[in-house]
Amino acid sequence: MLGASPHLEILADGARMDDSASVLQLLRQQPEIAAAAPYVNGQGMLSFGQSVQGVMVRGVLPEQERHLTELASKMKQGALGELKPGEFGVVLGVDLARNLAVQLGEKVTLITPQGTVTPAGMVPRLKQFRVVGIFEIGMSPYDSSIALIHLNDAQKLFQLGNDVTGVAAKLHDVERARPLANRLQRLLPPSLYPSDWTQQNRAYFSAVQMEKKMMFIILSLIVAVAAFNIVSTLVMAVTDKQADIAILRTLGASPRSILKIFMVQGVVIGVVGTLLGCVGGIALALNLDVVIPFIERLFHVQFLAKEVYFITELPSDLHWDEVLLIAAISFLLSVLATIYPSWRAAKTQPAEALRYE
Repeated sequence: MLGASPHLEILADGARMDDSASVLQLLRQQPEIAAAAPYVNGQGMLSFGQSVQGVMVRGVLPEQERHLTELASKMKQGALGELKPGEFGVVLGVDLARNLAVQLGEKVTLITPQGTVTPAGMVPRLKQFRVVGIFEIGMSPYDSSIALIHLNDAQKLFQLGNDVTGVAAKLHDVERARPLANRLQRLLPPSLYPSDWTQQNRAYFSAVQMEKKMMFIILSLIVAVAAFNIVSTLVMAVTDKQADIAILRTLGASPRSILKIFMVQGVVIGVVGTLLGCVGGIALALNLDVVIPFIERLFHVQFLAKEVYFITELPSDLHWDEVLLIAAISFLLSVLATIYPSWRAAKTQPAEALRYE
């Protein structure tokens, strides 16, 4: 998401900003800002042959866009620098180009809702654009619905004159976007307002947070099942070793020592299992970008279809604090799982255990 969209945007009421120069000057005075540039956003329809597709048209300055997003480095064909003022070139997402069945160098017709009044009524504005590039971000909403054109061409197409839709900015640290937006809100006039990436993608990040919480609960339940297996293993061990426990008791072993024996056994099982699980989990997390493609090629499946999940790859970010938390919970549950079997072993009565021996 952050590779295809700016970290911070300054928008205007009515989607029309007539003084972008002062906004750019204000942004460049902020130490958090790495780059800033104006842009034009608009909706339209692309037509090629018998195919028609609704698109979000974004007018950009190619020389500035490479500092704001990663689109310039995600080009599959052509180059973002091929967008030149007055030549009416367009860069399409790979899914959008595939849906239209258009190739590099061919011309598409862009239809905008801003119409022209004629004696026959309102007629939509139509303009032919030549496809000069195709990009692939890896997220369906971007690859299937975004068309990039030059800022000057977008101003002419949407009849904005020298106005723009807003100003986009990239930050050195994306985590500073929300505090910076709050500070800029006090510095900007009432007709302008900032919008950062956390607001623009709130639904996605809320879904991710919910998934993380649910995964934590599911993982804890899996660990609890493993702890129950320790309980059942030790209970069977206690039942099987009743005679041995009775002999130890008759030789002078105290209930406390019997308790310690079985607790140590359970703790060793828990420690070994926790260590093996952590090592395996960490190794998998660090090599996920290799393991997942290998499994997909081996079984001819696709785990992440971008039409469903919006992404095609599953990035892995290892957090040692979470690894330690899971390991601690696993160890704690394994210790708790030893208490009942060990207490049961300590309560063994020698006479009762040896009655049928």
